[in-house]
Amino acid sequence: MYYPKTFNLGDIVETKKEHPCGSKQWEVIRVGADFKIKCLGCNRIVMLPRPKFEKSVKKVIKSAEIPENEQ
Repeated sequence: MYYPKTFNLGDIVETKKEHPCGSKQWEVIRVGADFKIKCLGCNRIVMLPRPKFEKSVKKVIKSAEIPENEQ
């Protein structure tokens, strides 16, 4: 069975491949069936389907805190 990984808005993630600007760090700005991420090197915004995003993430550098009232 497939269990999706959990990512939160504001997470900073590192990808396996670097962006053409040279940065590997991205900020998650939308989660769901699709992910929208912003390059921290050049501020380019990219939208990816969840499976492709999950495969491309190497690690979460900084996890955003979830307020307790939203759980």
